[in-house]
Amino acid sequence: MTLQLPLFAVLVQGPSMAPTLRSGDALVVHRTRRVREGDVVVARFRSRPDLLVVKRAVRAQDQGWWVRGDNDFVTDDSRAYGVADVIGRVMFRYWPRPGRLS
Repeated sequence: MTLQLPLFAVLVQGPSMAPTLRSGDALVVHRTRRVREGDVVVARFRSRPDLLVVKRAVRAQDQGWWVRGDNDFVTDDSRAYGVADVIGRVMFRYWPRPGRLS
């Protein structure tokens, strides 16, 4: 049996969530599948289960979520990979500039 803590940390890599998040930002994530449209989430695409992503939840679809990055010029989101399963909701950024996300 594997213990999964309710909170975990992730590091943002790449520009897909700019300007909200930047590459190198460290985030605290609450492990939950209960999210709302507009929340920033950590998820895995069903078509790419090896890829852990930080994206914005756009809408519920096919018992999963359609997710998009905030940077319209980067399309490595549901437009390319389809529906994602949410692992958790981003609670706050703790490095380098603390703050809640909108």
